[in-house]
Amino acid sequence: MAISFKGAHFPKEVILMGVRWYVAYPLSTRHVEELMAERGVDVDHSTINRWTIKYSPLLEEAFHRRKRPVWVSWRMDETYIKVKGQWRYLYRAVDKLGQTIDFLLTKERDEQAAKRFLTKAIRRHGVPEKITIDGSAANEAAIKSYNEEHGTAIAIRKVKYLNNIVEQDHRGVKRVT
Repeated sequence: MAISFKGAHFPKEVILMGVRWYVAYPLSTRHVEELMAERGVDVDHSTINRWTIKYSPLLEEAFHRRKRPVWVSWRMDETYIKVKGQWRYLYRAVDKLGQTIDFLLTKERDEQAAKRFLTKAIRRHGVPEKITIDGSAANEAAIKSYNEEHGTAIAIRKVKYLNNIVEQDHRGVKRVT
């Protein structure tokens, strides 16, 4: 499925650049509007917002289809971040190189949320051989529950320093948000 830009008033390249700047960097739509104006493109910040809402899910889907296969060893953790003035839990999984596998933003930090995240990540990337977690009982319970329901044998590792990759990566996420 190719992304259709039919009916758009701007060229595809301009739209993609505006969406990329907004999604990839900690910029507001007004900042992106200024950057576009510096390059001679007169576009309103609300238009950039509409582009982001319309095209970012389509781009994410296209990127996931072409994403490289992930390693069989995952590091899984959660952290809390403030989103629009509300504290939310961000569940994340990274591979042994620190590349993000998947993420999920939830209101609760419990076994249900951890299992929902794990199911989403496995559906998209396949079943890992082992998952390294911190001392979170919710994550451990979610992995055990998934193993029982689906007949998988995901090994759970609780090694303090092996999870540092995802712990340190939280800094970058919090800095951006």
